[in-house]
Amino acid sequence: MVSQSSRACPKGVPGLSDLTPSGGWGSALKRVLLDLDARLNDGAWRLAGAIGRGWERLADLADRVQVYGWKRVGAEIASEGMTLGTGGLVVLLMLAMPAFRETEDDWRKRSELSVVFQDRYGNEVGRRGIRHNDSVPLEEFPDHLIKAVLATEDRRFYEHYGIDLIGTLRAIATNARAGGVVQGGSTLTQQLAKNLFLTNERSIERKIKEAFLALWLESRATKNEILKTYLDRAYMGGGAFGAEAASEYYFGKSVRDVTLAEAALLAGLFKAPTRFAPHVNLPAARARANTVLDNLVEAGFMTEGQVFGARRNPATPVDRQDEAVPNYYLDYAFEDVKRLVAATPSLVDRVLTVRTGLDLTIQKQAELSVEAIIRQYGSDYGASQAAAVVMEVDGTVRAIVGGRDYGASQFNRATEAMRQPGSSFKPIVYGTAMREGLINGRSVVVDRPICLGNWCPQNYGRSFSGATTVTSALVRSINSIPVILTQQMGRGDSRVGRQKIIATAREMGITRPLTDSAPLPIGAAEVTLVELTTSYATFASGGLSVQPHAAVEIRNSSGELVWRADRDMPQRRRVFSTQVATDMNGILVGVVESGTGRRAQVQGVQVGGKTGTTNSYRDALFVGYSSQFVTGVWYGNDDYSPTNRMTGGSLPAMTFSQIMTAAHQGLERKPIHGLTIGPQPVPGVPAGTQTPMAGVPDRPQILSRSSLEVLGRIDTLLRDAADTLRTGPLSARPAGSVLR
Repeated sequence: MVSQSSRACPKGVPGLSDLTPSGGWGSALKRVLLDLDARLNDGAWRLAGAIGRGWERLADLADRVQVYGWKRVGAEIASEGMTLGTGGLVVLLMLAMPAFRETEDDWRKRSELSVVFQDRYGNEVGRRGIRHNDSVPLEEFPDHLIKAVLATEDRRFYEHYGIDLIGTLRAIATNARAGGVVQGGSTLTQQLAKNLFLTNERSIERKIKEAFLALWLESRATKNEILKTYLDRAYMGGGAFGAEAASEYYFGKSVRDVTLAEAALLAGLFKAPTRFAPHVNLPAARARANTVLDNLVEAGFMTEGQVFGARRNPATPVDRQDEAVPNYYLDYAFEDVKRLVAATPSLVDRVLTVRTGLDLTIQKQAELSVEAIIRQYGSDYGASQAAAVVMEVDGTVRAIVGGRDYGASQFNRATEAMRQPGSSFKPIVYGTAMREGLINGRSVVVDRPICLGNWCPQNYGRSFSGATTVTSALVRSINSIPVILTQQMGRGDSRVGRQKIIATAREMGITRPLTDSAPLPIGAAEVTLVELTTSYATFASGGLSVQPHAAVEIRNSSGELVWRADRDMPQRRRVFSTQVATDMNGILVGVVESGTGRRAQVQGVQVGGKTGTTNSYRDALFVGYSSQFVTGVWYGNDDYSPTNRMTGGSLPAMTFSQIMTAAHQGLERKPIHGLTIGPQPVPGVPAGTQTPMAGVPDRPQILSRSSLEVLGRIDTLLRDAADTLRTGPLSARPAGSVLR
């Protein structure tokens, strides 16, 4: 047998001995590469053989352990269960990852702000946040309050590890017997996880995140720490966060001193503070408190004899019906302060006193106007809700009406509701076109049909006017021209034009994403009322950007000034040139003087603005301004149902007029930036064609001496005409009585 080393290489195949310099470097390199290729092929062949032999052994083993009959059914079920379970765990982890990212910060620092709010004059108007500066230790909470909370919210709190399967099954059975949801399955830890990290969104994804975060909290804190945090941070209605704040608000005493009846009422607020708030619905609150007493007995924490006195003598809260607490404003201010604290490293103190721009006179007038107008006209127009925002030209918010009744709904329709602005968005389009140099206040545009794909905007009268001025187009709220301008801004590509409009809107204060669609130029993208109002402040301020803010000054727990708006806010940027702002102001004043916004006129005050009405009359808006204030008003319904042909020139404009009349009491009357006092000319609208709207009184103006003389002559003519009817023809009267 010949050894491998002594074998001769086949003819024509070089061996290693041939790799000599005499063959040249090119030939040597080829031989090396051929050798490497051979080794790789051999290795791949050996690996494939090993895998094949391994598979055969595995198949033999599977044949030997194969089961039959009922055992095989069980094995198949177990196998499929393991496969699905593994896949489910992967999906759960994927869903939980975004939730775990929320825990990157120290969760104990979340929402720990304790803020005392003052109005613009320094008077205290309310509080927000937990009261950790005078927080009650858990040991000092009444035993009956803790038992009432645990009996109602989580009876097995000290026995589970964040998720209570037994409690969840019990809740499912109870709800099935009752035919509805009467008992929740979430543990107290899960509720705290939701309050700290998540929203109130009802979805499976949120419940999965909630469960994972509950496990995470149980691994990071003791049971008593979780319970104390829950008692301190839960919202309990009336703007009160935590049991201590709620006890002081509802009963005027510390939580240390609440009776069993009062503790039962407080414990009933954790899951439904809106529905069971005693200052809103005392009978419902007492019925809920009675349920809490039932829970105490059912859980074995107390006997029926111990709760008998609380049943016979239910809690009586402090009467706060006469208190006008601007809760919608305070909610917005609290969010504003939290943003400032997060963005300002120097604001490290958690106990703050904040002086706001709140003007209680304007706030009260705004609330009264909204309520009075809805009561008088709401049923006729089919509108049940409203919102309003009043701010200074520099962005300082003076008043917010987030709805008709804060006790019934804490949802702030002025700052949170996303609604289409309709034609009230068009000034942003015109301003962008002016900024691009496409038009100015004296330009002439052509109102003509235009289609973008299958969408063709129609004007209100289903007709087109042909050549018309830019001023007339906006005063008459023509729909086709903003779309035409958008296409021209994009040099034929409307998408490019819309991107320019979106960029301008962002600079003007609309920070939420705008949906880029063909109807964007006529107000199809949804915005909040406070952002839309902010955008109009850019015109009122002469073209400068505006950032809305409630806080004016912030002081720490020692009384030191740590933040001031005029000193620490970002510098305002120029969005429009002064000429563009002046042109837009002249047009928008024309809208009020002779266009769709005539009901918004304010006696003796120059105001400009724009109406907005959306498809099917779902939303009606008016946003306008004077030299000192900017105000936005919305009317509609929470369920997006259409109104009865309500437009922005009706109830919103009327409300605007009432609010702005009150806001300007005692103030010096100044013209809007770039304008003069008096009626503004409206190019393109012939004189004598603008008839007053029914029910709207003519706005008095300050008359010159010559105007008074003319009115005197008119009076003489009228008197002469009356005399003529009695005494004879006009030709017999003296010539001097004829108006010249």
